Amino acid sequence: MPTQHRAIQSRQALIRSAAETFLEKGVPAAGMVEISRRARLSKGALYFHFTSKDDLTLAVRDAALATLNEIEEGFARSPEPLTVAVRNFAVELFGRVQSDAVLRAGLRLRPETAPGLDIHALEQRWYALFLDKAVTCPTGTPVGIGDGLTGPHPSDAEPRRTAQLLTSIVVGLLHLGGGDRTWWDAEAVTGLWGLLPAAAGRVPAGIPAPAQVPAG
Repeated sequence: MPTQHRAIQSRQALIRSAAETFLEKGVPAAGMVEISRRARLSKGALYFHFTSKDDLTLAVRDAALATLNEIEEGFARSPEPLTVAVRNFAVELFGRVQSDAVLRAGLRLRPETAPGLDIHALEQRWYALFLDKAVTCPTGTPVGIGDGLTGPHPSDAEPRRTAQLLTSIVVGLLHLGGGDRTWWDAEAVTGLWGLLPAAAGRVPAGIPAPAQVPAG
């Protein structure tokens, strides 16, 4: 195996090991020796790749952000109307959060430790993502019952309120799933989306924009 490939594998193993240890013990209690042992690498190999635990924590953050960017890019490329695209985004996001320890650990990092993945930052980025699609995507046609959505798409009018509503739902599910992972199940997400059409034309005027919502 080429040396460069081994180095990449070792770095990825250390990031994954750090994420698993952070999830089990928290960042403050996670030790560098424990992280290297979990990865089945020497302490010297760990310090070859990362100069400190802070450096390793930022690497977990960066890896989680890369995965999040990948999911968001898939959403941006989706030809589906906004409501369906956000539903699919939520299913993909929460499926990855459950299966990917690095993404899950990154989302739990404290903002002062590794900024960029706290609830407030996610609200801002997802609101901008959803709003962009709300104002640029084709209006589409009503989705059949088999898709779990019926009636007119809320993206057809008042895109800002629609983006605010959908952002609040995704962020809320992310928060709820931290305590009970059944909120992240694809069936739960799809079932919740099935309730949206009745309210599609009545997006409350009082829903605050993400900038007005306190960080979680």
